[in-house]
Amino acid sequence: MNKIRTRFAPSPTGLLHIGSLRTALYAYALAKHRKGNFILRIEDTDQKRQVEGATEALQETLKKFDLFWDEFYIQSERQKTGIYRKAAEKFIDDGHAFYCQCKAKNAKEEGFSNVLRDPCRDKGLDSGAIKLKVPENKVLTYHDFVHKKDISWNTDDVYDATLLKSDGFPTYHLAAMVDDIDMDITHILRGHDWLPSTPVHLLVFEYLGKGRPEIGHLTDILSPVTGKKLSKRRDSVFVEQFLQEGYLPEALLNFVMLLGWAPKDNSEVFTLPEFVKKFDMEGFQEANPKFLTDKLDWFNGFYIRKLTDEELCKKFRLFSSDFEAVDEDRQIQITGLVKDRIKKISDIDGLAGFFWKTPKVDEKLFGENYKKHLTSAVRIIENLEDWNLEKLNGDLTANIKEKGYKVGDFFMDLRIAVAGSKFTPPVNDSIIILGKKEVLTRLRRIV
Repeated sequence: MNKIRTRFAPSPTGLLHIGSLRTALYAYALAKHRKGNFILRIEDTDQKRQVEGATEALQETLKKFDLFWDEFYIQSERQKTGIYRKAAEKFIDDGHAFYCQCKAKNAKEEGFSNVLRDPCRDKGLDSGAIKLKVPENKVLTYHDFVHKKDISWNTDDVYDATLLKSDGFPTYHLAAMVDDIDMDITHILRGHDWLPSTPVHLLVFEYLGKGRPEIGHLTDILSPVTGKKLSKRRDSVFVEQFLQEGYLPEALLNFVMLLGWAPKDNSEVFTLPEFVKKFDMEGFQEANPKFLTDKLDWFNGFYIRKLTDEELCKKFRLFSSDFEAVDEDRQIQITGLVKDRIKKISDIDGLAGFFWKTPKVDEKLFGENYKKHLTSAVRIIENLEDWNLEKLNGDLTANIKEKGYKVGDFFMDLRIAVAGSKFTPPVNDSIIILGKKEVLTRLRRIV
């Protein structure tokens, strides 16, 4: 087999979508599994939709996941060479395209007819937008390597698509296919929403006369809320959103790996090199995967706990200025304490904020004997000469037994008084980190 060459070809219209990250990942793995090349191509020929800075942002996001490309292209730069116009005009000469001067309402550009057979196709015009002249009653077929089946259309149902706009810029239908041939792309992976346009692309590939790459359409990722395709309006869909919420790149990437692909041995945890090594096109799944946030949280927790305390501490500093203001020794102590409980890096303030900010305590949270419990705790802590966890545990436990308190009720009241919540890291460990003076201040304020 010839060297595999794949491409990821986003439009610079905003932040990277989670589905686009999956496309990039699969294209990367498909190429690298066979020592091939992964190409990044920015498809910016629709200048009206382009967002300033989006190209650079897309590149930076891919780098965060170690998805580095071997070659890089920008279509608007290639457009200046005339490569797309040359292809479109050859289609005219060969009888596979025609000029169209139809205009949409309130638009200056030409080529806007929206009927199946364009009224300009037999007029013999010599200027305007260039549109594909779809032949009659022809069957178009390709084998989808993701869905593992042949898919066909009759051209009587395929519309005359615009190839080159009157402003000289190509549409996706022409530019992407010309580039795929020119760049020797062997396999195209793209979203399922491009499937209806595939018969147009099959004709373009045919008329270019140089064969065509293998084509695969990935499944739709479904919303955990609605069960429908992920929506920008309803769901979190942008990669940078997830990173800003405190998900680690390696966790998010591992989660995305399994949204439409599965290994033969049903294993789940992969680094990027491990995924590339194991990647197999037979692993593509035909059923639409659901974006399960609980599963993403599990992956994130798994990768958080693989970090050293020092590595995790650095990440906490990036997310919390309050945490960063704590002295370094205490930062490490707090990090070790919350490491097994935290789901996202951004949870640090919510889970450990009581270490640097005295909490507001809702006395309704306490049990009926809370004043007795806290009064005993004050007395024990006041008299504690050796400030260490073993001594604190022993003296509190002995007092609970002596007074006949219920262990769970006692420590819950102590937890609420110290941290302001029922859900915190271990309370005695937290007391040691807070220090005797601060803990006694908090307890006395209540009792």
